[in-house]
Amino acid sequence: MSRSRRLTGTSRTTVPTGAARSAPSAGTTHSTRPPRSAPPARTTGRALRRDPRAHWLLLLLTLAVAATALLFSGYGRHEIADTAAPAGHCTTAAPAAIRKGGPVISRSDGKLRSGELPARTVALTYDGGPDPAWTPRLLDVLKKHRAKATFFLSGTQVAAHPDLVRRIRDEGHQIGSHTYSDADLAQVAPARARLELALSQNTLAGAAGIGTHLVRLPHTTSAASLCADEWAAGQRAVDDGYVLVAADASDRSLKQGAIPQFAGSQGAVEATEKLFASAPRGLRFTTVGAGLGIREVTYPVSAGAEVKGTAVVWAQTLSRGFSDAMTWLMAAAGVITVARLVLLFTVARVHVRRTRRQRRRGHRPPPVTEPVSVIVPAYNEEAGIEATIRSLLASTHEYVQVIVVDDGSSDRTFEIAEWMRTQDPRVMVVRQANAGKAAALNTGLSWAQFDLVVMIDGDTVFDRDAIRRLIQPFADPRVGAVSGNTKVGNRQGILGRWQHLEYVIGFNLDRRMFDVLECMPTVPGAIGAFRRQALEGVGGVSDDTLAEDTDLTMALCRAGWRIVYEESAIAWTEAPSTIGQLWKQRYRWCYGTLQAMWKHRRALVERGAGGRFGRRGLSYLAVFQTLLPLFAPLVDVFAVYGLLFQGAAQALSIWVGFTAVQVVAALYALRLDRERFEPLWTLPLQIFVYRQLMYLVVVQSVVTALLGNRLRWHRMQRTGSAADQLQRV
Repeated sequence: MSRSRRLTGTSRTTVPTGAARSAPSAGTTHSTRPPRSAPPARTTGRALRRDPRAHWLLLLLTLAVAATALLFSGYGRHEIADTAAPAGHCTTAAPAAIRKGGPVISRSDGKLRSGELPARTVALTYDGGPDPAWTPRLLDVLKKHRAKATFFLSGTQVAAHPDLVRRIRDEGHQIGSHTYSDADLAQVAPARARLELALSQNTLAGAAGIGTHLVRLPHTTSAASLCADEWAAGQRAVDDGYVLVAADASDRSLKQGAIPQFAGSQGAVEATEKLFASAPRGLRFTTVGAGLGIREVTYPVSAGAEVKGTAVVWAQTLSRGFSDAMTWLMAAAGVITVARLVLLFTVARVHVRRTRRQRRRGHRPPPVTEPVSVIVPAYNEEAGIEATIRSLLASTHEYVQVIVVDDGSSDRTFEIAEWMRTQDPRVMVVRQANAGKAAALNTGLSWAQFDLVVMIDGDTVFDRDAIRRLIQPFADPRVGAVSGNTKVGNRQGILGRWQHLEYVIGFNLDRRMFDVLECMPTVPGAIGAFRRQALEGVGGVSDDTLAEDTDLTMALCRAGWRIVYEESAIAWTEAPSTIGQLWKQRYRWCYGTLQAMWKHRRALVERGAGGRFGRRGLSYLAVFQTLLPLFAPLVDVFAVYGLLFQGAAQALSIWVGFTAVQVVAALYALRLDRERFEPLWTLPLQIFVYRQLMYLVVVQSVVTALLGNRLRWHRMQRTGSAADQLQRV
């Protein structure tokens, strides 16, 4: 519209919201009819009209399952409980009858019986495994010499390599239990000892469909060396129906009949080869059961036991896979985070140098002095609307038209704005029925007189030179919108300090990067400037999403306009002062951003400026504001697990390193924004509390989006604390 229109007059007009009209005069009050609202989103049932709740139970269940998977994986990998016997733990010997008896102990007719192999009979036994490195080679050696052996297998290895278990069975060897995790049964409670043996049986059932009566106590050798604690554990196993198999003393001659013991390792293959090479002729190499005439050492299990065993095998496989995936995810997240910070530092430095170069004499374009229309949508903003208007009227820019659009406020917002209108003719007040922020902005746009339009929030306080600085990038005709520098005004409490750091580190540092990479996704609602031509080209402010500022910015990027960041244009906003208010605000922001990302998803495959924005800006938002936060609760569970069971020193060193990187980023960002370093002391606490809150907001938003719910324009309770910054204006 023409800038030469008269700026005085007192006419009152009633028109539909957003209707085309001639330029009105400033210093007037106007009322509008309620705009025609868009049809409501189709919902199915009452649940879709409410915020989701059941997903929190699903999240808790997911975290519980994740924790259980980590614990099960860690148990089998010896991360949670020690399995080796402590040095010197045996102080009392086993009963003499046990120590002087044979190496095979069982219970028959209610009595303990021990036995030994007949002369010239050798039962080779191997502890641990199966292992993909040495077990196949060992089986080949036994097959070469036509010998049979007995393998005491660990349940964790059975579940990991079921094919090897089946090969051992199919080639005629016998299988015994070496417990599930090779735990020293003499050092654990009876309940855990029975659990170890039960899990071992389950894995055999799942891997090969068999059970076994044979057991060997891990970390023991011959019966003569058993101590009282080891025998107590062995006796419990015998009482439960197992046949306890120890080894013969190493000095026993093979001609006498012996049960040699080999540890399951590479050395077992070489030792077996040497034994065959040096063994006297006429020896019989067989299994423990065959040597002693014990029938049904291994036996087929029932279908139910096999199903149960298969479930245990799959549980271990999935839990280990999950644990390994989390390890890789942690590593990948760490690399991505560090790479992001390096990118932010590098690009921010480029932005600073470019800005300084442009401001040098000879590189600075002629100043932009065009008049500006400022639109202030307000809904129940009585606490801060006066300070907002006063800060705009105090602008050093030559002429500013202030349009306050009261969106059906139920408090004194309209009365305060109307009183301000009577004090300054540059103020216009437009009142409409409540229709939402996007409708309020479009109403203001229809009353705007000038080609440069600034849109702000009703609680924002501008620095005196903010408008003048904000519009200077419009000297470049390619620029369609400019993002200003939003700062938190109420930063006194710890919650305010956390948000202050977030604004400086997360928002403003990101905007420098987006500016350089030409993929700005958001011009904040608190301070943004636009060309009218650009706004009209995309149809004004859309109400398709709750993040109307993000939606509008993305549309401008796809239309080919450049969106830049002007760090020197500073506005002060009132941040939420309670957790509840913060949750509502970020919930709306995050949900609206997801809506905007989905709406503009085709930018990923477009060419030109739209494609550049899609592949850079949308991809960045998808990774760092959606995917990584969604996985964050699982990462936290893994971090707690690591702290408790994988070594506190390692976990703490990772946390210290991560915190140090965050502190360096904060120092750099605060320095660029010329802010004090005092709030940095709250950063470690922010990582423990604030970060988790923001992640849960993302979870809530994603679930809401998937369910198809629609949210209202949540309004934060204002206190007017941003007005405390007026002394800076």
